Amino acid sequence: MSRRPRRNHSAAFNAKVAIEALAEGKTIAEIAHKHDVHPNQVTEWRRQLIERAVGAFGGAVMPEAPPVDLKAMHAKIGQLTLENDFLEGALSKAGLLSEKR
Repeated sequence: MSRRPRRNHSAAFNAKVAIEALAEGKTIAEIAHKHDVHPNQVTEWRRQLIERAVGAFGGAVMPEAPPVDLKAMHAKIGQLTLENDFLEGALSKAGLLSEKR
C-alpha cells in the first residue's frame, strides 16, 4: 500500500471544514470522508477554530507558551551536574556516602 504525498490545505479550506464540523447534523467521520481528510485533522481544525474565535471579534487571544531557551537550560543542567559530582566526591571522601550507586 503506497502512501499519498503530504497535502497542504489552504486556510480557507481548513476554516470551511471546521465550520462544517461545528454545525450540527453530520458526524466528524462524514465530514472527513466528504472532504477526503482524516477525521483527526477535522477535529484539530475544529479545536483551533474554537480556540481562536475570540480573536476574530477583537478579544485577546490566549498567548502561546513562551519559547524555551535551550541554551540557558543546557547551561543549568551542566551547572547542576558539576555540583552533584562535586558533592558526591566530597561526601564519599568524608565517609558519609556509601559506595553503592
